[in-house]
Amino acid sequence: MKNSTAIFYMIFSVIAFALMNTVVKYLNDFSAYQIVFFRSIGTLLFTIPLIIKHKIPFLGNNKKLLLLRGIAGVISLTCFFQSLNYLAVGTAVSLRYTSPIFAAIFAFIFLKEKVKPMQWLLFLIAFIGVLIIKGFGVDVNSIGLLLIILSAIFLGLIFVIIRKIRDTENSLVIINYFMIMAFLFGGIMSINNWKTPNKVEWLLLLSLGVFGYVGQLYMTKAFQSHETNVIAPLKYLEVVFMIIIGAFWFDEIYNLWTLLGVFLILIGLVYNIYLKRKEG
Repeated sequence: MKNSTAIFYMIFSVIAFALMNTVVKYLNDFSAYQIVFFRSIGTLLFTIPLIIKHKIPFLGNNKKLLLLRGIAGVISLTCFFQSLNYLAVGTAVSLRYTSPIFAAIFAFIFLKEKVKPMQWLLFLIAFIGVLIIKGFGVDVNSIGLLLIILSAIFLGLIFVIIRKIRDTENSLVIINYFMIMAFLFGGIMSINNWKTPNKVEWLLLLSLGVFGYVGQLYMTKAFQSHETNVIAPLKYLEVVFMIIIGAFWFDEIYNLWTLLGVFLILIGLVYNIYLKRKEG
């Protein structure tokens, strides 16, 4: 039951993040810093009142790891948005979700979580699926590639930090640290990169924080509920959701290679979850 709940949390989180990425695609005229800034505002409007309402200690318990999670989050998010200046959105989203591989490595090193050889093979299969979907190697800018891999590494680190502090920190406090840092960094960096939004753009920019809040909250709950190497690979599903959104929202066309990639991702994910549940 616990396993199923964690998986549901992660899938719900992935849907929210996919919607957020869709809005970001509409807002490519804005700087990455301004998007980070607005991404934080919308979320802080949820987290701060809830923390006050429930009388949750604002600074949390493990301040060092909370700060590290916040810093890693800002770096990962900024690198991701910056990479969109060099890479197609679909390619960037796909490559960012090499993060479960880094998460599994960090979990193995720092949390001593076991990763079986078969699981590594399944991670590889899922990763190959991502590469097939977006045609890795075709017009991939080296600066963009560096930025998105950095984003993935720090995202993998975030997964493991959340897992480490799951029993000592409230989900809202973990998110709040990240968003306050994003607010300060994005706000300062936006001063010289500001573009005034119109009415529709204001709504879209603020919606980033709403989708981001839901995504962060349920991602955090998922990692607090189960092992990193089971939950982290579910992030690959965002690529699948982006394909569906692309097809129906942006009229993008996907060929048989894309469908093969989706199949490989799902095989890698489902079988990995099956192996872990069988162990339990």
